[in-house]
Order: sequence, then structure tokens, then C-alpha cells
Amino acid sequence: MKADNQSIHNTTVDKFIEYLVKSFVFYCVNRFDIKGKKQLATLGKYYLVDLGLLNVLVGRDRTADRGHILENIVYLELLRRGYKIWTGILRHGEIDFIVKNRSGEIEYYQVSWKISSPETEKREFTPLETVKDNYPKFLLSTENFPQNRAGIIHKNVFKWLLEKEQPSPPKPR
Repeated sequence: MKADNQSIHNTTVDKFIEYLVKSFVFYCVNRFDIKGKKQLATLGKYYLVDLGLLNVLVGRDRTADRGHILENIVYLELLRRGYKIWTGILRHGEIDFIVKNRSGEIEYYQVSWKISSPETEKREFTPLETVKDNYPKFLLSTENFPQNRAGIIHKNVFKWLLEKEQPSPPKPR
């Protein structure tokens, strides 16, 4: 709106976003401080329910923004699988998704269209390498020959989307 020289108060924008979330146009994902091990009350991240709305809202083709579109697709798939989802905050970076799967286990996901440049590779792997716990860490990209690194499982995102989710093991009584 600022680009169109329109003035709008931030509380108005907040209300509009709240209405869009309540009307199921957007999903809000809360942020989680990985080091402090707590959910943050501010700075939620938003994902579209229907990616076709993106072209309508923005008014142009968004193929140049493939990484964000892919991240939105991965979010929707994690939601479909029944996972509880947060965005992870680190001191110097972010992890796209921290999830609690249906069996209650934590997993980390980083999403990137391509990681062919050294800068992109560093940007995507470093946040996952920073987390020093033993939960599974995944990097999802469109590369056909993914490379695992430092315990991080690099998968082709299209194969991951087509994977049949393994049923949860029965919990002991």
C-alpha cells in the first residue's frame, strides 16, 4: 500500500490479517524460540490456503518467487499430515518449520527451490547445523541428487510430497 502512496495504520492491517485468518484465507504459524524453548507471542508467519489466490492478490505470475511458493506447499502438506507446526527462530537465522509429528516426535524442515550456489547452500544448511539436538532434520529442495550433510537429510521435495507416510508405532500402555 505504501508503494501506491496509501496511508494505513498498522492496527488496521493487523485487523485485516486477523479477519483473513478467521475466514481461512491465511494460516498463521507461530514462531518458536529454539534456544529458549518457548513459543513467541508475536511475529507469526502466514501461509495461503489456496496458492491460486496469490496471483489474484498480487496481480501477476509469481514464478520468480518459487521458493516461497514451495515453502507454502510444504506447509500445507505438513498440515495435511496432521503435524503441529511452528517456525523456528535462532539467534542468527530461521528454520522454516519445526513440527511435532502425529507420534509426538519433533522434526525440523528447511525448504529451498535450489541450493546450487555456495551462498544458498550455507543459508539453508547452517540453521539446521546450529541446532544441537538429535531430532531429525530435513532439507527439501528440487535437486534430483540430494546430498546429506552433518546428519541432515536432504530430500527431493517432489519425492517427499509423494511419500506414503509411515503409520505411527503403537504407544506402550
